[in-house]
Amino acid sequence: MATTQPRARAGARTKARKAPRESVFAERFAVFAECLLTGVWIALASLPLVTYPAAFAAGARHLRRRTTHVAGGWREFVADFRAAVRGGWIAGLAGWAAAAAVWVDVQAVRAGIPGGPLVGAVGLFALIGLAVAGLRAAAAWEPGAAWRELLAGAGRRTVLDPAGSFLLIGGLAVVVSSAFFVAPLAVPVLGAVAAAAVAVEERYRRR
Repeated sequence: MATTQPRARAGARTKARKAPRESVFAERFAVFAECLLTGVWIALASLPLVTYPAAFAAGARHLRRRTTHVAGGWREFVADFRAAVRGGWIAGLAGWAAAAAVWVDVQAVRAGIPGGPLVGAVGLFALIGLAVAGLRAAAAWEPGAAWRELLAGAGRRTVLDPAGSFLLIGGLAVVVSSAFFVAPLAVPVLGAVAAAAVAVEERYRRR
C-alpha cells in the first residue's frame, strides 16, 4: 500500500508534464482570429445603418469575454446586440446626423464660401472626436447601461487620454484605408478596432 501511493503520485506528475499546453503564440493567434470573426459579426449587425454602436458594443463585450477565458459565441453576441440596440440606435442616428453636417461643411469648402476651410476643418476634427468617443463608449457598454451616460464619460476620456484616442484614430484610419484599397478587408478589421477600443479602455481603467 505504501509503495502504491508514491507510484500513483509519480504517474500523476508524469501526466501533468505531458499534458499539452497552448503556447503564447497560439493563444495570441487565436485572439487575433477571433477579432477578425468578430469584425464580420459587427459588419452584419451594422447593416441597418443605425445599429453600428450596438454592434460595436456587442463585439467589444464578446472580445472581453474571449480575453478573460469566459465562454461565449454567436448567441451571446446576438443577445448583447439586442440589449444594446434599444438605446444604441439613437446614438447611431446622431452619428449619421453629425456625418451629414460635416458633409455640408465639405461642400461649403468646395463652393469657396468665405470661412469654409476653417468650418470644414473644425467639423472634420469634431467628427473624428465623436467617432473615438463612440468607440470608447461601445467598449465600456454593459447590459442596462444608458448610452447618454456612456457617451458623456467616453467624451471626457477621449480628451483626458489623448494617447488612447490617437490609437483609435489610427485604427479607424486602417479601416478607411482598407476600404479604399480592398473593400472586403475593412470588414474583419472592424473587429481589430473593437479590440483596440477594449484595450484602450482597460488601459485607462488601470492607470
